[in-house]
Amino acid sequence: MKQIAVIILNWNGAGLLREFLPSVVANTNAELADVIVADNGSTDDSLLVLRDEFPQVKVLEFPENYGFAEGYNRAVAATRYPMTLLLNSDVEVPEGWIEPLAAYMGANPECGACQPKILSYKDKGSFEYAGASGGLLDRNGYPYCRGRLFDTTEKDRGQYDTPMKVMWASGAALLVRSALYEEVGGLDKEFFAHMEEIDLCWRIQLAGHTVDVVPASRVYHLGGGSLPASNPRKTYLNFRNNLLLLHKNLPRRDLFATLLRRRLLDTLAWAKFVASFDFANAGAVLKAHRDFRRMRRLYTTHPSRNLLREPLQRRNIILSYYLLRRKTYSSL
Repeated sequence: MKQIAVIILNWNGAGLLREFLPSVVANTNAELADVIVADNGSTDDSLLVLRDEFPQVKVLEFPENYGFAEGYNRAVAATRYPMTLLLNSDVEVPEGWIEPLAAYMGANPECGACQPKILSYKDKGSFEYAGASGGLLDRNGYPYCRGRLFDTTEKDRGQYDTPMKVMWASGAALLVRSALYEEVGGLDKEFFAHMEEIDLCWRIQLAGHTVDVVPASRVYHLGGGSLPASNPRKTYLNFRNNLLLLHKNLPRRDLFATLLRRRLLDTLAWAKFVASFDFANAGAVLKAHRDFRRMRRLYTTHPSRNLLREPLQRRNIILSYYLLRRKTYSSL
């Protein structure tokens, strides 16, 4: 068996497959990895495109759309390679992209998961929103990256080319040890989509492993391939899932204070949407909090270790970005 399964989850993405899959097929070392498309019950001509235009690609056919999380869980369970690379369907990869990731995992047995440097497909000299050069959380659970703070993305000038341990690696291109993935429970299907990779990375670290970024590897991510940033559905999932992320992964003793701060900060976000007459996204925030209160009952056990109290997570990114006007990771 080869070392890595590169799994691309697809749902009604025939156009994305035609645009991005050729680079993955051409530039993935066939001695090291197999390229597999897991189709989440597509109703377009995705399966026809795969059969006729990419006969060398292995295909898993699911009968329905299980979402990002459960779709990948089923794909990992069905393939069982030593390592799995979760790759978004809107990612272009250059020659030699996968070798540094595999080498890093081989040289660092404590590393449970890692990501490449993620650059913008539309502006290849700039970092891409979803992951950039490694993801972190601040003390309130807000995600940010080396190379991206909120909506501000930096040009890639090699300033974040050093490998480092991070809080989370992007699901756009995430290499993980398959046995560990299953041991910690895989991606949480209750999230459906958005932030489920942060939750996975949190659990990987609670299990005693590290999550790292390996900038010697790079990929180019289109971003927004499923939902645009302004879509209320995306707003809903991001707000709801961020609350679930905190609730399930923080010690019980720290839940009240952290979630109270988040309620206050999310109220400010709601007010900003209202002030701009964006009532659809304002409603999405309210629905996210309402559904969080219902869904938190699903999670009854909590860890004893609080990762948000460790050095990399002690920042207050809201204060730094909006009040101190620090717009780059290196200025924090």
